[in-house]
Amino acid sequence: MAALGVAEAVAAPHPAEGAETAEAVELSRALSRLLPGLEADSKPGRRRALEALRRALEEPGPAADPTAFQGPWARLLLPRLLRCLSDPAEGCRALAVHLLDLGLRRAARPRDALPRLLPALAARLAGPVPARRPPEACEELRLALVQLLGLAVDLCGAALAPHLDDALRALRCSLLDPFAAVRRESCSCAAALAQATPDHFHMQSESLIGPLMQTISHQHWKVRVAAIEATGAVIHFGNGKSVDDVLSHFAQRLFDDVPQVRRAVASVVGGWLLCLRDRYSFFHKLIPLLLSSLNDEVPEVRYSLTETCWCPFVPVLRRDVPYRSRLVLQLAASLWEDVGLQWQKENEEDLKDKLDFAPPTPPHYPPHERRPVLGCRELVFRNLSKILPALCHDITDWVVGTRVKSAQLLPVLLLHAEDHATQHLEVVLRTLFQACTDEEAAVVQSCTRSAELVGTFVSPEVFLKLILSTLKKTPSASGLLVLASAMRGCPREALQPHLAAIATELAQAHICQASENDLYLERLLLCVQALVSVCHEDCGVASLQLLDVLLTIVALAGATGLRDKAQETMDSLAMVEGVSSCQDLYRKHIGPLLERVTASHLDWTAHSPELLQFSVIVAQSGPALGEALPHVVPTLRACLQPSQDPQMRLKLFSILSTVLLRATDTINSQGQFPSYLETVTKDILAPNLQWHAGRTAAAIRTAAVSCLWALTSSEVLSAEQIRDVQETLMPQVLTTLEEDSKMTRLISCRIINTFLKTSGGMTDPEKLIRIYPELLKRLDDVSNDVRMAAASTLVTWLQCVKGANAKSYYQSSVQYLYRELLVHLDDPERAIQDAILEVLKEGSGLFPDLLVRETEAVIHKHRSATYCEQLLQHVQAVPATQ
Repeated sequence: MAALGVAEAVAAPHPAEGAETAEAVELSRALSRLLPGLEADSKPGRRRALEALRRALEEPGPAADPTAFQGPWARLLLPRLLRCLSDPAEGCRALAVHLLDLGLRRAARPRDALPRLLPALAARLAGPVPARRPPEACEELRLALVQLLGLAVDLCGAALAPHLDDALRALRCSLLDPFAAVRRESCSCAAALAQATPDHFHMQSESLIGPLMQTISHQHWKVRVAAIEATGAVIHFGNGKSVDDVLSHFAQRLFDDVPQVRRAVASVVGGWLLCLRDRYSFFHKLIPLLLSSLNDEVPEVRYSLTETCWCPFVPVLRRDVPYRSRLVLQLAASLWEDVGLQWQKENEEDLKDKLDFAPPTPPHYPPHERRPVLGCRELVFRNLSKILPALCHDITDWVVGTRVKSAQLLPVLLLHAEDHATQHLEVVLRTLFQACTDEEAAVVQSCTRSAELVGTFVSPEVFLKLILSTLKKTPSASGLLVLASAMRGCPREALQPHLAAIATELAQAHICQASENDLYLERLLLCVQALVSVCHEDCGVASLQLLDVLLTIVALAGATGLRDKAQETMDSLAMVEGVSSCQDLYRKHIGPLLERVTASHLDWTAHSPELLQFSVIVAQSGPALGEALPHVVPTLRACLQPSQDPQMRLKLFSILSTVLLRATDTINSQGQFPSYLETVTKDILAPNLQWHAGRTAAAIRTAAVSCLWALTSSEVLSAEQIRDVQETLMPQVLTTLEEDSKMTRLISCRIINTFLKTSGGMTDPEKLIRIYPELLKRLDDVSNDVRMAAASTLVTWLQCVKGANAKSYYQSSVQYLYRELLVHLDDPERAIQDAILEVLKEGSGLFPDLLVRETEAVIHKHRSATYCEQLLQHVQAVPATQ
């Protein structure tokens, strides 16, 4: 019966076909012999029939003629092959799809097959609407079916319009297929369908947006690229309102790890900006997406537009270079420039004055930056008020990637807006203040660049008013960074009139002393560096204030590296001032500096910034310090009184000791220090050498003793001046010989030695006699260094006695000294024995008979009689001093 039906179909031509050609009749007869096999009950029988049909179609003959093939294809093959799409055997279904592909390619009028083909494809790919899985279980066959749909789109074009419902139903399901290749092919098919049926597609395009947005985040990057490109075509040829639905998804793809995906986003968005019918309504939403690609980390996205870049609807704007063959020009930058040129051309009347009387590029335009065309600048300026609020919100987002991208976009917008950014400056600066506190270095770097552009294009009078007022209210490291960056980008001639005001504001205590945090001080240093690097010699009008700021940074900085940078900046400031070094800079300004720093010295504590500044000035000013003694000495006298903070006194004594060791190059560079000697000894050293209980008081006495030693050993004082110091401080120094600190005892011995050497025999006998018992006690000290120093001082003491007029006055004291020294001559330490022997030899000339008598009395008790014998021999050899 099946064969009979086929024969009747062959014998009776279809009314629409008219009379068939002989080739068509021959082909119909040949096919009629094979078609009954498709109805066989067995799978092998149906498969053999399909393979026979494949061979018949592929072999040369009547089937190769499209005109002869059209009639048998439409009447005989197509209906039966479509039924085979539901065959239980997978192999039969695959052969049926292959034969349908051959038939569509071979037919003269493939559009005639659409009324039957499209519903069949939709049934196999989508099935009933409630179905969750496609009826076709084999993923390779689903791929072949989608490819067959794509072939129908390519061959039939606009003829698919009546069958758009079936095509879209199939695509909505295949776009969510588990098989990645099916999704990719479906995306290509959707783009082709949109381009083929633009007049009808726009009414149903929104139905594809949902599946495409689910596919845009697929794990395979090639699927993501295909989804992005398909979305571009679907929206371009469909409903433009869908842009709002896809913007957030496209923005997420800008963070994609694969550069090809980011490149696809730039290409599609650029195409929309060029050709989308409603593009003027979406400029403020699309421009940020394209401009974000200008900062892409992969050069390929920024620089190369390859042949595979999808943008089929972009017209050729540059006739000399085909759009698809730009292999070297930047992708995002090239698209953006094309957008600007097109908009400029479309609005030529509106821009006529700006085009005809365009000012030249500003002379201070950022180097290494190419100025955008007028159309691009105008587009950004006119949409900036809509872009900035969202951008400022995203720049503080909790997601790091969002903050980085947003921060990178801001300088691009400011570069386009130029001086038009002034009207948005308050919002921009507020955002920069907050973003510069970010932990991500990339965010801070981009914000720094943005602040530089603010300084380049906005008048300093405007941005300084906003920044400095913010710093007055709440000084912050981020605010200082914004200020430094803005000044760095500002032209010299524009910044110079405001130089003194900026430096004065920075030198205010509420800014330069607001924090001891190293980051804050580093940003403060950047402000000074910016002023010096931009204004150069003009900094002379504010060098005092700038030096004051640098002085504060050095004083408060905890990191050595930061202090070194501040010192280098001082050298740079000295260079632009025309002086050789920072010490010359100190000499120029040390008076006003000390006057400001010491104004509150009565309220200083160990943690006062002014104390730290004073210490830096004293330590670093060098010879200039000798010119400022009227400020320095009264300050030291007031701050080193026993009633003041002990920790502060320790710091000041340390600084004073340091400069006294180099007195000629520092505090006495002008030879005026001796005139303040009485103040130093009586009002500073004497009160601090008095004994008080406690470890802190002991530490202060040690510091005072060290300072006195530096004073007496600095060769600044004459012998007479040292005698005056001795007259004042000898009693206090003798008491320090009993201190617990070994260093204090050692230095005290050396100071007494210096006093005795300077006084010679002019010391009052009563005062001289009071010294040696204290020194004798130090011969029993636990420290050998102290014992050796005490022995050396006793030698000097005996020399003083020799130089005295009435030696008999000292006889009993010297005899007692002999007796005690002979005891120590038996010390187990050989070095001590040698030192004691030298003391006895030095004193042997005073009363040799007494020394011999005392020595002979103890010689038999000594373990080392050799030293006693040497002493006796020395006494016999040296005549007595008369």
